[in-house]
Amino acid sequence: MNKVVNYPWYKKEDTDAFFSLFQNNLANFVIIVATMLGMGFPASIVFGKVIPGTAVAVMVGNLYYAFMANRLAKKEGRTDVTALSYGISTPVMFVFLFGVLAPAYALTNDYELAWKVAVAAAFLSGLIEAAVSVTGNWVRNRIPRAAMLGALAGVALTFIAGEMLFNTFSIPVVGLVTLIIILVGVVGKMAMPFNIPTSLFAIIIGTVLTFTLGYQSTDKISEGLAHVGFYPILPSFAAFEGMSLLFTALVGLLAVILPITIYNAIETMNNVDAMAAAGDSYDVRECQAVDGVGTMLGAIFGGLFPTTVYTATVGSKAMNAGRGYSILNAIVFGIAAMTGVIAALSALIPIAAVAPILVFAGVSMVATAFKSNEPKYFIAVVIAILPYFANYIMTRFNSAAGETVANISAGIVPLGQGAMFTGIILGAVTVFIIDRQFAKASIFSLIGAALSFAGFMHAPKLAFNAAPQFSMAYLLVTVFLVYCAYQHANSTAREVEHKSIKQSIAS
Repeated sequence: MNKVVNYPWYKKEDTDAFFSLFQNNLANFVIIVATMLGMGFPASIVFGKVIPGTAVAVMVGNLYYAFMANRLAKKEGRTDVTALSYGISTPVMFVFLFGVLAPAYALTNDYELAWKVAVAAAFLSGLIEAAVSVTGNWVRNRIPRAAMLGALAGVALTFIAGEMLFNTFSIPVVGLVTLIIILVGVVGKMAMPFNIPTSLFAIIIGTVLTFTLGYQSTDKISEGLAHVGFYPILPSFAAFEGMSLLFTALVGLLAVILPITIYNAIETMNNVDAMAAAGDSYDVRECQAVDGVGTMLGAIFGGLFPTTVYTATVGSKAMNAGRGYSILNAIVFGIAAMTGVIAALSALIPIAAVAPILVFAGVSMVATAFKSNEPKYFIAVVIAILPYFANYIMTRFNSAAGETVANISAGIVPLGQGAMFTGIILGAVTVFIIDRQFAKASIFSLIGAALSFAGFMHAPKLAFNAAPQFSMAYLLVTVFLVYCAYQHANSTAREVEHKSIKQSIAS
């Protein structure tokens, strides 16, 4: 029963929480702009379609989570309820940039078409997450945490921490200083001057150093201001136009979309669970549905990045924030996207100043993969990580230097294809071997054979009998694991019988 409470629209604690959430989303927007422009995508697509569309997803989710906070406050008669932090999922963003958008352009050689395919992928991802909200717990309970987090850590270590560390040291006097600021503030837990949020302070110092030391021309200021204007948020049929390619010539991208969407749903689930432990209990299924619907709405308006509930939610709770920071984040990003302010900031803020934030985010994700598992599963985590090293080499170098990559090893490309699935399968098999649950290990190996047969793993595209050598390998492993299960069951039965006989003799 709802109780009458005076739950404030905004309070002073919301200010700190707003800057923390804002800089997180801003860093992602800057990375999106820098990466897409670096790939050659025209400003008309980046600033006129992707940024406004992504802002729609951010706005919708933030406003809905503010509504959920108000509903919870009334239901429980409390005024200390904190809205869930929400925005672009950083690891998923990188997967969509380099695992969806880049391959789509490589195969179509058309920026407009590649954008439409990526938007279709985002819409499909949102649809899947909304559907998974019904069965999310079932999936979560059957995929070992070491396998799921290990596969994610592979993305974090290569495309996030590794790639961004390269950018950090591209201008060491900027990047290294910014990285140490992040470590001192977040790891060392030292307050920054004037209590400015650590990431925001790092961006400010990095940007000032870049301009002061002449690494970036003041012409960039004019370039940034030139992007200021009016960018209407308009719906389009791009998501539906891209579907035809996504399910035909580029159907292989489903091997990336499906597992990363499941991860995204689980990330939301974990973060909502963490918030429940902190005192605010929200419906996990509703939150997954909100993330899915927000992603789909963003795609309809041109955005191509799935959204999620942030780990930073617990930090906002610790700040005693309410719902105001979430509402303010929605308003600010809406205005910033429509006026071109995000475009201006993206031109002004150097990548070397933002990259260290993503380095820390990536390293934290790798650390979490280990901290969230018992030491006996560390081997499984590492095995699940490894396929993404092959995926990184394949993505970065195979098109430009295919012969060189092949000379290093003929296994790099097939191991990199469908790396997320491969990491999860190998990680899960290892977990169940560690636990001596050989029957469950054989089931995941059989799934690996099926995925390889269909082309989700170890193949460039979906096809009948797409990767016969790998299908056969997984089938042989399945047979061996079934044998191990049989032997283990027999040995266990003999041990039980032996103990029973000894007890009988003793009595």
